[in-house]
Amino acid sequence: MSTDLATALTEGPPLILDGGLSNQLASAGHDLSDELWSARLLAEAPEAITEAHLAYYTAGADVAITASYQATFEGFAKRGIDRAEAARLLTSSVELAREAARRAEATRPLWVAASAGPYGAMLADGSEYRGRYGLTRTELERFHRPRLEVLAEAAPDILALETIPDTDEAEALLHAVRGLGIPAWLSYTIDGDRTRAGQPLEDAFALAADADEITAVGVNCCAPEDVPRAVETAARVTGKPVVAYPNSGETWNARTRSWTNAPTLTTTFTTTGARLVGGCCRVGPETITAIAHALGRT
Repeated sequence: MSTDLATALTEGPPLILDGGLSNQLASAGHDLSDELWSARLLAEAPEAITEAHLAYYTAGADVAITASYQATFEGFAKRGIDRAEAARLLTSSVELAREAARRAEATRPLWVAASAGPYGAMLADGSEYRGRYGLTRTELERFHRPRLEVLAEAAPDILALETIPDTDEAEALLHAVRGLGIPAWLSYTIDGDRTRAGQPLEDAFALAADADEITAVGVNCCAPEDVPRAVETAARVTGKPVVAYPNSGETWNARTRSWTNAPTLTTTFTTTGARLVGGCCRVGPETITAIAHALGRT
């Protein structure tokens, strides 16, 4: 829509992000056990992705994150999908979210964030929760840049550089987004007051403080209780708008590929000063509606 997302992140009330796309797809009966996760449905069930986005817009989300988190040229190549078709699927991830926004027929602006997950997401072995892949910054930049170029060409409102586990990959991404002409947010997955790889969050956020391409910084795919301190640190260190979309509080077991423990997420994290708030893993439309209610939007 015509309103600029970067401006909306700095003016007016906080914006509402969607919840876990995979959560909504799984709830609709889709099997996401494949290494491509929700990205597989870009090829096999694109309408299901549109419906999942629509569910979140209808629940109150202002911003939907595309199904491209685990969509990479390398990951698609493992399935025999060539680069041309992989590029088409990446582009379609933005188009499907746009279609959902049109179907929502909302009177408020609706935006699309094109997801670019970490290198570890392509490996599909849980390493996005560890980082430290043994690759150089240049190698990581070489991995990320081609798909970022395709996603940028699809004209999303913003690029979501999300679930980043360490500063090496963050530095690579900061270089990879240069010159694309699309703003981006940089969001770390964290453990306490450190990245998953163990670096202090102050150092991690400082990398983005002077990066013109980065419109906002924050955290996602983390425990709800880790959000308040991270939001304060991000705002203080960078002076940029902050995004926060934690998990439900349940714990992912990469070995058994299952969730354990009970949800702990409440809407209290929405009062921390973050400008874009939503949910990540195991957070569904009902929680997004609760967030909208907590923010006085319903």
